[in-house]
Amino acid sequence: MTPQLMQSIQLLQMTHFELSQFIAQEVEKNPLLEFASNDEDLGSNGEREAKDDHFEAQEEPHGEDGFERGAGELASDWYENDNTGNAKRLSDELDTNFNDVFPDDGAPPRADAPELLSQWKSMPGGEAGESYDLDDFVAGQVSLRDHLNEQIPFSLPAMADRLIAQHLVDQLDDAGYLRADLDETIGRLGATPEDMTRVLDALQQLDPPGVFARNLSECLAIQLRQKDRFDPAMERLVQNLELLARRDFAALKRLCGVDEEDLLDMMTEIRQLNPKPGSGFETDISEAIMPDIVVRPSADGGWLVELNPDALPRVLVNQSYFACVSKTGQDHAFLSECLQNANWLTRSLDQRAKTIMKVASEIVRQQDAFLIHGVDHLRPLNLKTVADAIKMHESTVSRVTSNKYMLTPRGLFELKYFFTVSISAVEGGDSHSAEAVRHKIRLLITNESPDAVLSDDDIVDTLKKGGIELARRTVAKYREAMNIPSSVQRRREKRALAKVSGF
Repeated sequence: MTPQLMQSIQLLQMTHFELSQFIAQEVEKNPLLEFASNDEDLGSNGEREAKDDHFEAQEEPHGEDGFERGAGELASDWYENDNTGNAKRLSDELDTNFNDVFPDDGAPPRADAPELLSQWKSMPGGEAGESYDLDDFVAGQVSLRDHLNEQIPFSLPAMADRLIAQHLVDQLDDAGYLRADLDETIGRLGATPEDMTRVLDALQQLDPPGVFARNLSECLAIQLRQKDRFDPAMERLVQNLELLARRDFAALKRLCGVDEEDLLDMMTEIRQLNPKPGSGFETDISEAIMPDIVVRPSADGGWLVELNPDALPRVLVNQSYFACVSKTGQDHAFLSECLQNANWLTRSLDQRAKTIMKVASEIVRQQDAFLIHGVDHLRPLNLKTVADAIKMHESTVSRVTSNKYMLTPRGLFELKYFFTVSISAVEGGDSHSAEAVRHKIRLLITNESPDAVLSDDDIVDTLKKGGIELARRTVAKYREAMNIPSSVQRRREKRALAKVSGF
């Protein structure tokens, strides 16, 4: 396997971000490579091609009735014939020069307005020659640590306390929990336990509520104290969260000394708290996912599968520069290698796009029912089926479907989403996708009534009546993967809620 072939394989499995970085590095070190501008396209050999036919089409004569004219010319006619007269009449009546209201090209205000002239000079794009940058008008993102550091001086005026506080701020995790060993911190800073307790109590009063907690119970307790709802019953509930997770309402009522209605009210208040107070302060900037494939309904009732042009790198080989420099006879070997690498890169990118297109088109063909009807009709599909259909190796299909996304009328999906294992059907019927089966299980549990909560065996029987053969342990595995509690826990919660609601 040659190095170029290995790199072609790597290009195939790169994400859009990784590919953009790789192309930028290649353009930087190869003088014959350059990025294509928006008004240029790449031919099969990577050379520049002008889109002259687009401009010629716009220069064709239009009909006199106006309906065959372009939208831009019609808008221009309307503005000149109608609005120009209106503006002139208003200008005459109000003695106002409308042409000077918004100066073009950043022109300065009139000299008889010194205040406006001074403001204009200080603005981006003013006389200083600086251009506008939209980033200058975007609010900066405040981190959790910055947000806390702004509040600490108001809560801890003593410099020694601020030093301890700053050390504890550095020990927070992304959720806002304090992960420091307080005894070790006391010894390192030479502080006393009383100093640490005083500083920590002050820090736990800062915004967001619940920050600097050392566990979930303490986080909820801090928020409840700030709401003045941390009574003895609520304290016992917060100290026994494991019973709440098991829906053991009988034990909780006994421990908290409340009836069922009060317990449900307390649970409602718990749900309204934030178990991760620092989650609202992102440490990293989220990157939007750019789809590689766009699927749209076509006029003939099928599907139109297209490569997303924004996700395709646009590079070209500067043949004219190579010819010009080659005439001098200098560095011919280096330039020849650069030309070979540039031509290989453009061919590899073209082959990558064609391979992604083939795989995506076959997925759309196989999952046509899903695009029309939804997840219930997602077909079981594996890599071999797609590979055999498009005459490619399974490993190639696997690389294409890794970290590639398809935008469909039903949402944005990773290509791997469409590959699910097959669930056997009853009496030789059509097999079912595992994702579709999980969706059916979720719907069955969502629609169950408090008096008829479905056990895993009941779900097995219901699915079997619908033509799906599934073992009980598989149903339990799917249910737990979807974070759905057992039938015993669901029955307790639903009956308690129904009793309080009066049903």
